[in-house]
Amino acid sequence: MTDSHPRLPVEVESADCRAISDILSRVGDKWTVLVVEILGTGPSRFNELRRQVGGISQKMLTTTLRQLERDGMVRRTVTATIPPRVDYELTDLGRDLLVPVHALGDWARANMAKIESARLRFDEEAES
Repeated sequence: MTDSHPRLPVEVESADCRAISDILSRVGDKWTVLVVEILGTGPSRFNELRRQVGGISQKMLTTTLRQLERDGMVRRTVTATIPPRVDYELTDLGRDLLVPVHALGDWARANMAKIESARLRFDEEAES
């Protein structure tokens, strides 16, 4: 079998792999996926997000939102009221991320029973 595309120099492939790995680690963590899905329905305030993302700590939500903002996927808007109102919403880049996030969510929902069955089988065989 032959390659259908020319090979890149190892240094370029390595740099690309590191960059892709960095991006995938950001967008692929469980909190990012959940936050992006929720913000996909529209802007939200911090405490609304925290209520909707079950089990996330205040610190982890803050960290996740800051990283998404740094990566250009979330926009943070502060309104000068007392107390200040802070809203989070997806940018165009963040909305682009909804496509694979929804696809992964759909795949997970469609295959939950199969995965659970495989886990049970694996665990039973490991105990034997």
